[in-house]
Amino acid sequence: MSTLLVVGSANADHVLTFNELPQAGQTLISQQYRLELGGKGANQVVAAGRLSNPQQKVYFICALGDDSNAVIMRKTWAADGINLSGCYDIANQSTGTAVIFVNQHGENSIGVVPGANAYLSAEHIQQQQALFAQADYVLVQLETSLDTVHQALILAKQYHCTTILNPAPAAKLSNDLLRLIDIITPNETEAFALTGIEVIDQQSAEKAAQDLHHKGVNTVIITLGSKGAYVSEKGRGQIIPAPIVNAIDTVAAGDTFNGALMVALDEGKSLTDAVMFANLASSIAVTRSGAQSSIPYRTELT
Repeated sequence: MSTLLVVGSANADHVLTFNELPQAGQTLISQQYRLELGGKGANQVVAAGRLSNPQQKVYFICALGDDSNAVIMRKTWAADGINLSGCYDIANQSTGTAVIFVNQHGENSIGVVPGANAYLSAEHIQQQQALFAQADYVLVQLETSLDTVHQALILAKQYHCTTILNPAPAAKLSNDLLRLIDIITPNETEAFALTGIEVIDQQSAEKAAQDLHHKGVNTVIITLGSKGAYVSEKGRGQIIPAPIVNAIDTVAAGDTFNGALMVALDEGKSLTDAVMFANLASSIAVTRSGAQSSIPYRTELT
């Protein structure tokens, strides 16, 4: 058995749809309301859980509030085979929440309350050393504090785990943190935040990847949406195209990619084959609405 560990955020997304977004001082009646389970960490662990094989165990470290959303999340994740022994309940706090207004053109306005996510601390990570000691891969993002992310990466390297950072939301990171990362998976916007290089084509993607290599990251995967991903390892890069699909909602595409990538690499797939597997999984996700509700199961990829 191998162990895959995701450390990160969990949100309850309240999605309201309108013909046009409300203006300041305006009250509109929503055409539809739905509750979506989201958060980058949760999306990625769900992708790993649904796409893993029977020889892989998937664990999640996160912080939840003491509310009904936390109960729903735990029940849903458990059904996807995710071990939640590393999830903390934070008293007198809400589970992370987002309110999302979406118009008929797919444009949105979003308000986020971090809630319990803001309370996932470096001390919580230290308490999970036994879990890091058995992990083969550790996947993190940037929706929790940088101290928490840094501590997770330090422990992962201490216990010889392969580390994957999805640097989202976009942020500039220290070289000390970057040196703890084996694989980094920015999109074009995130690559610009990290390197100052605007990624608009393969040549600029190569320049951004080289900058990240010089900062200590061994493997760089810049996701390019419908164009696939630019993959650079030891200074040699190529674009791996994604399947052509009719995309209707890209909300969890990147998260699906990251969870799938970790699963495939742990199975021993080559980097190229692992990215192809991740591209396929995310291409299915974008043909469906929602966050975790759009993430495919392993049987759908065969």
